[in-house]
Amino acid sequence: MRWIDKLMRLFDNGNVDRVPALAVGLIMAIYWARVLRLAWKQRRRTGRAGNLWPAERLGRVLRLVWFPAVGFWIVLPVLAGLRWSDERLQALSPTFRPVFRSPFVSWAALAVALLAFGLTWVCWRRMGRSWRMGIDPDDRTRLVVTGPYAYTRHPIYALSSVLMICTMAIVPTPAMIVVCLVHLGLLQWEARREERYLTAVHGASYADYAARTGRFWPRVR
Repeated sequence: MRWIDKLMRLFDNGNVDRVPALAVGLIMAIYWARVLRLAWKQRRRTGRAGNLWPAERLGRVLRLVWFPAVGFWIVLPVLAGLRWSDERLQALSPTFRPVFRSPFVSWAALAVALLAFGLTWVCWRRMGRSWRMGIDPDDRTRLVVTGPYAYTRHPIYALSSVLMICTMAIVPTPAMIVVCLVHLGLLQWEARREERYLTAVHGASYADYAARTGRFWPRVR
């Protein structure tokens, strides 16, 4: 099959250094396919798609920026891994040219990305039916404070940040750096918005939980 032949050529002529880019692109495709799957399951169960498209106006505006960033997050590494970016995108604009090349950094970043992806799957399972994206003022879910959530308030956001930084390390182009900054900035903003909302909904129980846990990383005692 033709596509298998193209993948096998990655290991020929010294192209093995492109494997991390293709691999991290596929990881992120699986990641976001899983998110869509979770949203679909929530839609069947509750009639709401887990806030994939939020009810609140600000959340919808943020999605108009976030969704394209996610698309580039998947596409740019895949194109880099398949050499398409070198042959075409770089001819269009220098924003698609890597600012440095380091096979060691790429492979190390891929290993970290695989670990972060596996830990994210653990967080999804721990969330169970309480999994949501963003804020729905009319929705009420139980407060999950066990597993990874016993140490950090936003472990999925933290791991998503790690995945994005790893992707940028593997595909260090100006375009990918912009996508990284957009994604990390939106995660920071969304985490703080969710905390204000959860404090309003759960009151003292969430305030106590926030006092003993870190936002993205375990609190140093």
